[in-house]
Amino acid sequence: MSQGFSHSQDALRQLAQDVLDHAAGIGATACEVDVSEGFGQSVTVRKQAVETIEYNRDKGLGVTIYVGQRRGYASSSDFSAAAVRATVDAALSIARFTAEDDCAGLPDAALLAKTPMDLDLFHPWHISIEEAIETARRCEQAAFDVSPLVKNSEGASISAQQSQFISANSLGFMDGFATSRHYVSASVIAGEGDEMQRDDWYVTKRDAGEFPAPEAIGAYAARRALSRLGGRKLGTRKCPVIFEATLAAGLIGNFTHAISGGALYRKTSFLVDSLGKQIFPDFVQIEEQPHLRGALASSPFDDDGVATRDRVLVKDGVVEGYLLSTYSARKLGMQTTGNAGGAHNMLIKSGKHDLKGLLKEMGTGLLVTELLGQGVNYVNGDYSRGAAGYWVEKGEIAYPVEEITIAGNLKDMFKNISAIGNDVLVRGSKQVGSILVSRMTVAGN
Repeated sequence: MSQGFSHSQDALRQLAQDVLDHAAGIGATACEVDVSEGFGQSVTVRKQAVETIEYNRDKGLGVTIYVGQRRGYASSSDFSAAAVRATVDAALSIARFTAEDDCAGLPDAALLAKTPMDLDLFHPWHISIEEAIETARRCEQAAFDVSPLVKNSEGASISAQQSQFISANSLGFMDGFATSRHYVSASVIAGEGDEMQRDDWYVTKRDAGEFPAPEAIGAYAARRALSRLGGRKLGTRKCPVIFEATLAAGLIGNFTHAISGGALYRKTSFLVDSLGKQIFPDFVQIEEQPHLRGALASSPFDDDGVATRDRVLVKDGVVEGYLLSTYSARKLGMQTTGNAGGAHNMLIKSGKHDLKGLLKEMGTGLLVTELLGQGVNYVNGDYSRGAAGYWVEKGEIAYPVEEITIAGNLKDMFKNISAIGNDVLVRGSKQVGSILVSRMTVAGN
């Protein structure tokens, strides 16, 4: 046992091998297995009092059995020999009763990851509960110190998490590694009476040594909340809209969803048959770089065990590649792109302006800093979300706005991107700056 884990990597490997051996012994034609464990702690402080302290420790075993083209899956959190065998038996039983699927099965052996790769993804944060509480208090207090108008808080939180896993299949693939993910967050409320606004800020890192000072996170959350006081409504109009970097990642996430295999083969995407077609302006370049050291979405292989590689997804505005798993690729008559489980570090090429520069380029329009609701129809691309942010005149923020809706169609929105900022923010698998869309409908009064 090392770094606080209950099992060594060798023990997880042996567990995976036991699954493969038992599956072969009871008549499975193929098998894949994932074994994982994780643990961590988090604390939340609200108005300087400890609100929650949570410890988590979990483990899991997932087994997929193939009997020809029939597939069965079972899972367990019990690693005892009897429970492992029972899980494999259950997966086999399910497989025997499911319908045949000509796309089911393991990946082509030639595509599997062959060489272990250290991507620097594991940095355990050895912070005691007492230290975490003190750090959260400093973060929250810094928010209160910004202004007497910051009167309330939804809390400041500190979380430290680490996990490890082994994936294996009956074609000889077996690999895995340990990862860490930690965050510091603050959510505060400014104003009083009917005039109150909340906002938040958080930072997620694999290495806690890369966090900014907790005071900086709390103070920034406070300034964001304060800047929203005095919010007005807008009359309905068409105008340019800037999606702040935090929300630009979500806009790119809409594109990611639309070029994902599951949506494509089910024909529930507005970008069906978009390969080779221009859907963005020609300055838009999007790459996937799975092997960035220390990045939040890095991995040497996908959930199928297929080796990942650097790819161009959009070149000069043209869709160059989809995001496909082994299964979805077969459904589409294509080859897997190593994206079972999702995208790995999507980098969107930045333009020349920071956010201030984008505001000046926009001139008059809307800067959106918060979106509400789920109003995205992926079948036809229609987009309608509740929003809040700031009205901008002559390149300067004029006043905050609230209780508005922004609407359009994602195809038009992608086509009408007129600039991408260099204020790049890393949120999960996306690395992108603020995005200026030249024309959308803003509905208000």
